[in-house]
Amino acid sequence: MGEEQEDRKPASSAAAVFDAEAANGLVGELRGSFRSGRTRSYEWRVGQLKAIWRMCDEHEKDVVDALALDLSKPELESVVYELGMVKGSCKTALKELKHWVRPEKTKTGLATFPSSAEIVSEPLGVVLIISAWNYPVLLALDPVIGAIAAGNAVVLKPSEIAPATSSVLAKLVAKFLDCSSIRVVEGGVPETTALLAQKWDKIFYTGNGHVGRIVMAAAAKHLTPVVLELGGKCPVVVDSGINLQVATRRIIAGKWGSNNGQTCVSADYIITTKDYAPKLVDSLKKEIERFYGKKPLESKDISRIVNSNHFARLTKLVDEDKISDKIVYGGERDKDSLRISPTILVDVPQDSLIMNEEIFGPLLPILTVNKIEESFDLINSRPNPLAAYLFTNNKELKERFVMSVSAGGITINDITVHLAVHTLPFGGVGESGLGSYHGKFSFDAFSHKKAVLYRGFAGDATLRYPPYTKTKLRILKAFVTGDIWGAIRALLGWA
Repeated sequence: MGEEQEDRKPASSAAAVFDAEAANGLVGELRGSFRSGRTRSYEWRVGQLKAIWRMCDEHEKDVVDALALDLSKPELESVVYELGMVKGSCKTALKELKHWVRPEKTKTGLATFPSSAEIVSEPLGVVLIISAWNYPVLLALDPVIGAIAAGNAVVLKPSEIAPATSSVLAKLVAKFLDCSSIRVVEGGVPETTALLAQKWDKIFYTGNGHVGRIVMAAAAKHLTPVVLELGGKCPVVVDSGINLQVATRRIIAGKWGSNNGQTCVSADYIITTKDYAPKLVDSLKKEIERFYGKKPLESKDISRIVNSNHFARLTKLVDEDKISDKIVYGGERDKDSLRISPTILVDVPQDSLIMNEEIFGPLLPILTVNKIEESFDLINSRPNPLAAYLFTNNKELKERFVMSVSAGGITINDITVHLAVHTLPFGGVGESGLGSYHGKFSFDAFSHKKAVLYRGFAGDATLRYPPYTKTKLRILKAFVTGDIWGAIRALLGWA
């Protein structure tokens, strides 16, 4: 979710020994475990899911401390948005797994009568999960839960950009989970490259589009299916006639309260009308100050920028000459602490850097239009976002937004919270991603849906066998098209 695999740090000397040969050996070892049938049993899957729950429960402080080191992430965000959501995924999988693994009965047609059929979910095999740094626990363990629930052997590659969390995950997974079938590989580019050179049964990657293309190219060499959870510029359309205080509080919580904007589904820019923009800006200023005080750089309730490279990237966006006079709030920064205050800009040029890159930080441009309906064309003129949001009380506008805006997901009158609904798939479309997960969709992402048809030896019709005749042709044609009366007429010799 977001910008993964950038600003990589050198791997340690110990990690550097993990090369293509070591990766090949690891995959071979896990494939042997998978072929033994170890991971297929319902009991093994449940045992591993319960172990993840215990791991998160018993080592909450270790994880919270690691997230504080990597991102200065507030304890509430770490406990609720990382560990809490992982435990929620475990709970859903444990509750529903018996239903998920049960074969799905399906109908058959005249062409195979008499027969019965079902769809069997089987594990794919040995899968690779490459996670991101911005939610380094959630984005690592959530897909792992799906892979385990589906009965796979798993290699997890955490992000080296969150090294403390990566180290904690490696230690805890080794302690709590079955190491014969589930492993963690730490490291940076060399280790990831070695892993991608192997043949996997599925690769799940969370990060940015640039590395997503590298992952997809590596997977193509082995015809390996992929899930790509990428990013994009997620728009927020704000209509007039709404509860403005509630709307702005939700926007702030989903922007700066979600890892200080370093979230793939956070608000990347707002579109509202020229007339309504001043009211919106005033409300945002008031609520930001209420949340983070008059000196937000000193607030303990807001995360820092992950590292100096991302700090420099964000500084470059906001310091561009053509937008330097567009800042209406914020803009303060502290290079030493890697903090940038919540920053609002109004009417930035469409060709500015900030409008042509995923921001992934605390900067929020506001674009204005004459009529709110103009926002739809503006959104659709850009690559498909991972999420799109609309605040309105207008029923017709809601319907038009859902029907006309193409995005990975849509939330009306809130932002980011659709991630918490496990009955909804989470994934992108177009450049924002490929495939989806969460809840049963995670189980499905790591399963093969195997078609199974059952027939007996009775009712064997000679119609399908040579010698072929025109009568057989008429009858079989009616059968395969489901035309039961046509088949009867052909059997009776009626024209």
